[in-house]
Amino acid sequence: MFMRTTVDIPDVVYRELKAKAVRENRSVKEIILRGVEVELRSKPAKKGKRVSLPLVPSKRPGSLEVDNDKIYDLISFP
Repeated sequence: MFMRTTVDIPDVVYRELKAKAVRENRSVKEIILRGVEVELRSKPAKKGKRVSLPLVPSKRPGSLEVDNDKIYDLISFP
């Protein structure tokens, strides 16, 4: 069973879509349906962890001078 719908596609995009369909010996309908299926089945992108600032605590913010040795002392690395 199919549901009929209307979608407005810009001329430039439709020309690219039509050319792709011809190159792949497929119909425009097939390509559009495949795109919709991919979109519906894709998993949402994971959101990154929030970073709490400051990354390196300081009693006088903006005055901390840090080099690699101090970074390794302040932050535990695996």
